[in-house]
Amino acid sequence: MPAAAGKCVYASVKAQDMEEKIKTIIATLDSLVAEGISAFEEVGELAALSALESLYLGKKSVLGGVKKEMSSLDPEERRSVGEKLNAARETLEKKARHKKELLEAAQLKRQIEEDICDITEVNIAGLYGHLHLVSQIRQELEDIFLGLGYEIAEGNEIESDWYNFTALNVDPDHPARTMQDSFYLDTVDGSSILLRTHTSPVQVHLLERGEFPIYAICPGRVYRRDTADPRHLPVFHQIEGLVVDEGIGFADLRGTVEVSMQAIFGSETKTRLRPGYFPFTEPSAEFDITCVICKGQGCRTCGGQGWIELGGCGLVHPNVLAASDVDTGRYSGFAFGFGIDRLAIMRHNIFDIRSLIENDIRFLSQF
Repeated sequence: MPAAAGKCVYASVKAQDMEEKIKTIIATLDSLVAEGISAFEEVGELAALSALESLYLGKKSVLGGVKKEMSSLDPEERRSVGEKLNAARETLEKKARHKKELLEAAQLKRQIEEDICDITEVNIAGLYGHLHLVSQIRQELEDIFLGLGYEIAEGNEIESDWYNFTALNVDPDHPARTMQDSFYLDTVDGSSILLRTHTSPVQVHLLERGEFPIYAICPGRVYRRDTADPRHLPVFHQIEGLVVDEGIGFADLRGTVEVSMQAIFGSETKTRLRPGYFPFTEPSAEFDITCVICKGQGCRTCGGQGWIELGGCGLVHPNVLAASDVDTGRYSGFAFGFGIDRLAIMRHNIFDIRSLIENDIRFLSQF
């Protein structure tokens, strides 16, 4: 046989072998894709899915082996087989991602069902929560004054020196302005900003609103540098009242105090006013109620006097009205205020005001 003929036969055999090899590789890929799709569809756990991904798509997978065999192919044949290989990998990866999403969703659903807590099933008497005693009394006070025609006004717990002191006729040298008595905040511009020491700043905002007449109560939380003891807290609750109208006098204040205290403590409760001093009222008075323990007969709680001090009141000082541009020739008014926390301990004969903030469920569940 001539040498040329030998070479031709060898080339033909080689071509046939290569063609068979390519067919084998493609058949392997088709079989692998079909097998992989079936395996991914049947897998039921994420751990098993991860193992399948390594088996079919990892570096040591069958696909990885096919990729190594491609090195023996001619460039043109390598390109066509490579396209088939990439298509197979893409199909299996897409199937694996879809199955992973389904398994993760199913796992999340199971976890939610296992962790769910049906609180509607709890129906044991005495286990229901309720409002704190201070909140209960605050709501009761609001209802009483709403019934008397008052509105409820609330304001910021952080106020400027103007609203907390100056507009209320508090002297620049008054002790309440000192760092030892009030909580001042650090500010960039050095302005005097503090946690309000009373709810009276709300009254100033009402006066600045310029809408008269004003019949309002101002309940809320206030802050002072008091050391906690059986009768004092650094953070407590206060309610103040403000009335500004034409022809308002001290008799209106006296009647309001008596009616509101009887609504709170009972119709047998008596009230009295004693001379007092507050920068924002003139004249000013302290108001007392008959002792809730001895009903005015005298006991240890009231020191044998039969009376317990509850709060302060007075006619709104003309300087306070003028600071908010109120026509003092036309309007006058009165203001009063007292602590809600202190009212709570007096009403329920609680000996230590700190009990209100200790979160002892044995104590709180009594009210």
